[in-house]
Amino acid sequence: MSTHSQFALLGKKRFLPFFVTQLFGAFNDNIFKQSLILAILYKLALSADTDRGMLVNLCALLFILPFFLFSALGGQVGEKFAKHSLIRAIKLAEIGIMLVGAVGFIGGHLPLLYLALFAMGTHSALFGPVKYSILPQALRPAELVGGNALVEMGTFLAILAGTIGAGVMMSRDGYAPLVSGAIVLVAIAGYLCSRAIPPASAALPGLRLDWNIFRQSWVILRLGLGQRPSVSRSLVGNSWFWFLGAIYLTQIPAYAKGVLGGDESVVTLILTVFSVGIALGSMLCERLSGGKVEIGLVPFGSIGLTVFGILLWWHSGGFPPAVGADVHDWLAVLRQPQAWLILGDILGIGLFGGFYIVPLYALIQSRTAESERARVIAANNILNALFMVVSALTSILFLSVAGLSIPQLFLVASLMNVAVNSYIFKIVPEFGMRFLIWLLGHSLYRVEHRGLDVIPDEGPAVLVCNHVSFVDALLVGGAVRRPVRFVMYYKIYDLPVLNFVFRTAGTVPIAARHEDLLIYDQAFKRIAEYLRNGEVVCIFPEGKLTADGELNEFRNGIERILQETPVPVIPMALQGLWGSFFSRDPKKRLFRRIWSRVNLVAGPALAPEQADRHLLQAQVTALRGDRR
Repeated sequence: MSTHSQFALLGKKRFLPFFVTQLFGAFNDNIFKQSLILAILYKLALSADTDRGMLVNLCALLFILPFFLFSALGGQVGEKFAKHSLIRAIKLAEIGIMLVGAVGFIGGHLPLLYLALFAMGTHSALFGPVKYSILPQALRPAELVGGNALVEMGTFLAILAGTIGAGVMMSRDGYAPLVSGAIVLVAIAGYLCSRAIPPASAALPGLRLDWNIFRQSWVILRLGLGQRPSVSRSLVGNSWFWFLGAIYLTQIPAYAKGVLGGDESVVTLILTVFSVGIALGSMLCERLSGGKVEIGLVPFGSIGLTVFGILLWWHSGGFPPAVGADVHDWLAVLRQPQAWLILGDILGIGLFGGFYIVPLYALIQSRTAESERARVIAANNILNALFMVVSALTSILFLSVAGLSIPQLFLVASLMNVAVNSYIFKIVPEFGMRFLIWLLGHSLYRVEHRGLDVIPDEGPAVLVCNHVSFVDALLVGGAVRRPVRFVMYYKIYDLPVLNFVFRTAGTVPIAARHEDLLIYDQAFKRIAEYLRNGEVVCIFPEGKLTADGELNEFRNGIERILQETPVPVIPMALQGLWGSFFSRDPKKRLFRRIWSRVNLVAGPALAPEQADRHLLQAQVTALRGDRR
């Protein structure tokens, strides 16, 4: 498992200034936006016939509209200019925007406040592509999941803190100076932090900017959705998360009041539990993924979102009404046993939402070319905004037209989640395959590994490992950070159902030369092709499972591979699988060695001219030691 913690990144200059900068930005967004909403509802002097609800909805429109208009521009400038300089310019502009907003609050001038809100939306639309595209430049591959987890945790906690802070300041009679001072000071603090962000060079300095925002938005959307399926469908999955999030976050105030009979403090309680859930899920991602981009967590997160969404609908029925008062406060709500079930469901939705969203962001960053990364993230932001608008329309359709209750809307959203993610996982079977691998390594066995850092982050390599059980490939594939192409006996490769998994993983079927010469030759051609393309190939040179726990004699296939494509060879050994249900131990039992510790150990890489089958067998034997 990973031996470092993502929290160590908070001590690194290459991450901390950026983290604090984006934290202040998210915090300021929500202080300003929530303060404006509360001012419209309770503070500003408006004519008696003014529809304050319509003005609040206009706030949401003005903040999200810039994501449609300017995300494409943000993607372009994020590629063309040095990212650290661009962040500083954007944060400097935030100070000017907040000064306009401060004047609007002090003077109670609604048009000026709307102007500042639109400008803050523009600021966020330009900052988003830079925010996520700078991470792969600042972090090592093993740190990418942890860095994204910290960013997601910080963002949701900043949203919560900004929302609560706005409520506290707006409850005062002299709210205007407090809010005005806070938003300007936070903007200044964000700019000062951005000055410490280390240099991050431009990915595509020669890019010519297209100022036609509508044409460029279409071009960038096509660029994002035209990426390889794992990236393009991750964009869809990411936006679907914000569709669900918009439904929950938008309906929480009405849910707290209409279903729980609660006051504003109950809204704050639910938002706190939801945000803590997202933060916990984001933090756990790094540990559960072993420090690599583990997209197997995405189906896990999707299942949890559906289960806890259904449970929230189920537990919301028949909540006791307030007695002797108009509404419950948060303490009165907590006295109801049913409320703890509801809060547990909300925590679960947040927790599994973190499992869902963090690997998707990391996958988009890691599998997109550096010269296109900011524009692909801009496409993601455009899609996010589109899905959030569709979310609002969907809520209106089901609540107003179809007449559903809010808990029933949560149920419908949970069932829709099954359909959307089934489509994503069907188009990109790698999600489901990685989920099976991840589940195996975190349920039947406790997989630990040592020395895997010798496997290069890029470039070709051959892994050579002993063959103990039918799940060896799954355990190795789940431990190695890079995709691994396995060589497998063709009769196992052709097994029904499993063949789907093997084909998805790019497994190479092989036969003995005397069994089928065509399959034998084609296997070596595919192996050579994978290695020429810079991929990692894993072979089990014994050619069959061990029948007694000891190594069989290595065959000469490894020598033919290296003769055709000389690449580094890394010896590996699995320990602790002999006697498990998936081995050929005659004494095995179904529950023998369930949840046992399995070790995967790698030794130093060998140059291709050194690596013959006899030396490799000796190396693997030494790595395995006495533990079979």
